[in-house]
Amino acid sequence: MKKAHIVQTVQCFSMAVLSAHAQSTFQDPNFESANVPIVPYGQYGEEATTASALPGWNASIGGVAVTQVILNAYSGGMASIDLFGPGWIYANPGIIDGNYTVYLQAFGAGQGNVSIWQNGTIPGNAESLQFEAWGFDPASALSVSFAGNSLSPVLLSSGQDPSGQDDDVYGADIAPYSGQTGTLEFTAVVNGLGESATELDDITFCPTSVPEPNTLALLVMGGLALAARRRRRKDS
Repeated sequence: MKKAHIVQTVQCFSMAVLSAHAQSTFQDPNFESANVPIVPYGQYGEEATTASALPGWNASIGGVAVTQVILNAYSGGMASIDLFGPGWIYANPGIIDGNYTVYLQAFGAGQGNVSIWQNGTIPGNAESLQFEAWGFDPASALSVSFAGNSLSPVLLSSGQDPSGQDDDVYGADIAPYSGQTGTLEFTAVVNGLGESATELDDITFCPTSVPEPNTLALLVMGGLALAARRRRRKDS
């Protein structure tokens, strides 16, 4: 079972609990609607159209639209947009949650940044945008924006799957744009090292705000204490 992200559990509720009029119109935010062939383990380099691999999403490399996505593989030294799914057994990079995870790889040498984006409406009572990621650190820059406005995600919690895949939960203030229609974009940005690589999964809008640092620390401590108490009860 996947290690619990305590803060995300406290902070973010399923969009199903939001009122019907406030539902997001963004498609496939957890990348589980892919309609692509299963790539058997050991077979690499398969491709699928962006429309079938990432329904609802657009993609670009260096500002040029991409019509193909690589399945169960990632490039070495080349910018690419990859989709890991059934048959992919590796970790870091691996599947963060569910059956599919997106991997954005940006490189310099004229290739440029790598982006996925789509137009949609943010729920009217959304306070924060949250997502899971791996590779998002000072050595791997990720830009997140809505309607051209840069967001500033902060780390909320960290976890690891039984497979060994690490992942972090990030949150950003989206309240100023609640109810608005615009473009939500995630971009792997070429950094000072000449490259950047980030996995993305489970993008969601939440009716709760991103906590302040002090509040976040208290939530984590409280969640850990609760988990420890449950373990003691289970072992007794």
